[in-house]
Amino acid sequence: MTDGPASDATETGIDEGHDADTDRDSDLDPEANPRAADSAAGRADQVAESTPDTPDTSSTAAESDAPPPESDVPPDVRKYDRFKKIDGGTYDRANEFLRERTYITAREWAIARLCADFRTETGVEMTKIGENLPELVPFMTDTYSPQAVNQARASFEEKVRTAGATFLYGAMCDFFTAEELDDVMYEATEVAKFLLEVEGVELSVEEELEAEDRISEVMREVREHSAALRHDEVECPDCGHRFEASAADAGDPGDD
Repeated sequence: MTDGPASDATETGIDEGHDADTDRDSDLDPEANPRAADSAAGRADQVAESTPDTPDTSSTAAESDAPPPESDVPPDVRKYDRFKKIDGGTYDRANEFLRERTYITAREWAIARLCADFRTETGVEMTKIGENLPELVPFMTDTYSPQAVNQARASFEEKVRTAGATFLYGAMCDFFTAEELDDVMYEATEVAKFLLEVEGVELSVEEELEAEDRISEVMREVREHSAALRHDEVECPDCGHRFEASAADAGDPGDD
């Protein structure tokens, strides 16, 4: 049943397929078909002409992103170990924390710390701070010019002066009670201590308690003396404390 035309057709199909493949191979053979070889060469030339020469920038990009050689980093910069507790932190996270609790930014905080640590007899080493900023502070990724460092330093100083005047007026104007003022000072002290600890300052429990006691004592004196300035009496109307006010302090009319 398999003999006859079906068997012949099978053999014919194999032979024809073989012949077709042979013909296609001959088309790609330059010696067998020189016209096809010339056409392929022409298309290759057109592709080469239409493709612009582009420089290999992979090595350049790798070199620009590479950290500076160890020999180019000053020794005191290599030894600087502040801010290591937030080595994996980002600028945005540090900035968000500071914005919620202070008037300063992460940039101003970092540069203020560096200006205090890299101060010499002739002034602050702003060029060194700016050029090595990413090496000094983990969450700072860009270098700064000396002008940018000075600008951040001046902004920090201005905000501290403004905040200081605001706080001292709040303490002296009798807006806060003694207990409320203690709460304000406690919160401010906790934030300040936390920032110092993040920078790498180690404070013992005894040192923290001593600092809190001194601050509370100073603020009590501020409040008492501010009460003497606000009232002609030598006795504070809030706590009954009596002051040894001079005639000038008491507003003696005899001095007019």
